[in-house]
Amino acid sequence: MCPSARGYRDEVSLTDQDRAVLDIAGRAWAGPGAKERAIRERLGISPTRFYQLLNALLDDPEALVHAPVTVNRLRRTRDTHRTTR
Repeated sequence: MCPSARGYRDEVSLTDQDRAVLDIAGRAWAGPGAKERAIRERLGISPTRFYQLLNALLDDPEALVHAPVTVNRLRRTRDTHRTTR
């Protein structure tokens, strides 16, 4: 497994926080601020830190196994943004 913003890990499975990040990223949110509120309440981190963790998870093969639809959708979005810069 490659190093990431979360640091190098020897274990192969995702942490509870990793799974929660993927869960929040995969949901549809009803209104403005709902996602940010859920990030702060459920994870206890800032939205900025959430997106840093999420970006690192997009390159983690274990995240792809855990949430393939979410990870592939977000990878496509990230790749699109990178090519338009």
